[in-house]
Amino acid sequence: MLLTPSAASSLTATPPPTASASPPGAVPSAAFDLAQAAVEAALAAGARFADARVVDRRHEALTARDGDLRQLSQTTEAGIGVRALVGDGWGFAALADPTGERDARATGERSVAVARASAAVRAPGAGPVELLPVPPQRGGWSSGCARDPFEVPLAEKADLLVGVTHAMRKAGGSVIGVAEALSAAWDTRTAYVSSEGARTGQHVRETGAGMHCLALGEHEVQRRSYPAFRGQYGTRGWELVDELDLPAHAERIGEEAAALLTAPLCPSEETTLVLGGEQMSLQIHESVGHAIELDRILGWEAAYAGTSWLDLSRLGDLRFGSELMNITIDPTIPGALGSFGYDDEGTPAAARDAVRGGIWTGVLSGRDSAALAGYDHAGSVRADGYGRLPMVRMTNVGLEPGPHSLEEVVAATDDGVLMEHNRSWSIDDKRLDFQFGCEIGWELKGGKRGRMLRNPSYTGTGPVFWNSLDMLAGREPGEWRAWGTPNCGKGQPGQVGHTGHGAAPARFTGVRVGVRG
Repeated sequence: MLLTPSAASSLTATPPPTASASPPGAVPSAAFDLAQAAVEAALAAGARFADARVVDRRHEALTARDGDLRQLSQTTEAGIGVRALVGDGWGFAALADPTGERDARATGERSVAVARASAAVRAPGAGPVELLPVPPQRGGWSSGCARDPFEVPLAEKADLLVGVTHAMRKAGGSVIGVAEALSAAWDTRTAYVSSEGARTGQHVRETGAGMHCLALGEHEVQRRSYPAFRGQYGTRGWELVDELDLPAHAERIGEEAAALLTAPLCPSEETTLVLGGEQMSLQIHESVGHAIELDRILGWEAAYAGTSWLDLSRLGDLRFGSELMNITIDPTIPGALGSFGYDDEGTPAAARDAVRGGIWTGVLSGRDSAALAGYDHAGSVRADGYGRLPMVRMTNVGLEPGPHSLEEVVAATDDGVLMEHNRSWSIDDKRLDFQFGCEIGWELKGGKRGRMLRNPSYTGTGPVFWNSLDMLAGREPGEWRAWGTPNCGKGQPGQVGHTGHGAAPARFTGVRVGVRG
């Protein structure tokens, strides 16, 4: 359903909730007091809408390499970020470690000054700024966490990472030049208050880990990773790392890295391509997730290879892919890295379709972009901490499980290549033409997996590629997984986003593989 422009919010400013309201979630009441003071100051200075986020974030990262712990980083940051809308101009101001309401009010006033300056230099014909109506939310949300990663002893973490680097080196032998393992965790508490009456608190804990090794040949380097080069991440506790069971896979990863040095080269041809789930997650991220960001479609965002080949006039009838292509935008998936209770402008999390039966049906949007486009919902605005302006970002953008099993996909392939784990990627600024390299491939002959192949790669054009999707796994337990991407870049100044992508192995026909140069 699309809305007419007249359905957008009129943005009548209303006072935020009083400071006596109980703070939701595991967020101190003092954080809400600061956010409320900032919003009140912005309204008093002339804003027609304002919101504030007080964010307290803790981060820890460990890296082990070649049998030693090489890095331990533990950081904390806290501050307030305030948005204000004056006329048709947005303003944003942020302050680290505010000492009290006086600092918060000053930050709110600065956001209004920036908004006035922005309104004065808006492009002619840019049109009015309205916000899609969202009922003001009052509540709290916390991600699930069975084992707090910040309470796990450092010695236990270090022993795990150091141990798997030893195991990879031993299994791969003398050709292993580097063996590395890493873990990371974030603990973020956010208090949000808006001039429309929203008051929400969130406590999100994110955890992940992974490992990889490099095998050095005479003329090349080969890499093998588990469960992915950057690791696997989710809005969960250390139980996620326990379930990955890195030690159980270290020997195989070392052996495969060494074997790749002498494996035959992936042939250069047009053939049937089967992609593993981890590679599918990046394929979704780059060629679907970024393409359906509404700010890119509208031309607001063009950094980091950004705009989009999609045209809003085709929303609802454009064939993006085959009937097996069902893409959802779902920040409610328990444990997935792109999950939350509310986005960073107070919209509650909800699942939506982006592609259904191969037809493009939805976008990632914020309240202002949705109102301008006549779209009926928002909920995909997020910021990298307190000091960055919230913008349209991916949440969990994933491909629903298919009707097949991986065993059936392989058995039905007479001649093709199976590729797993990303090694490199390149895509144009419209998110249309792409080329991906993978760590490892296998020859598929007569419905069976055959020889290991090195340097596998493939290329394609978004809708052509997705329309060639003819088999999709996910029927069997473990084939579909919500993969976490902790390093999605967007914006200037740059922001790092945490996103999730549900994916299972999939088969595509008539794909160019073995791309050289």
